[in-house]
Amino acid sequence: MKYVKTFFKGEEGQDVVEYTLLLAFVCLASAALFTGVGKDLNTIWLFANKTADNAVTALGGS
Repeated sequence: MKYVKTFFKGEEGQDVVEYTLLLAFVCLASAALFTGVGKDLNTIWLFANKTADNAVTALGGS
């Protein structure tokens, strides 16, 4: 019975769980950030591509 009480009072694995949860939160926040930034970069890239195409067409290129 003494070992069971000691087992439930032990906190050795607590740090591992806390760091794992913290890492999971950082990963999720990073994924959300990169998803939003990716959409913005795609919009910028499409605008730049369209502008370049218009410039080439205005200069008489194909």
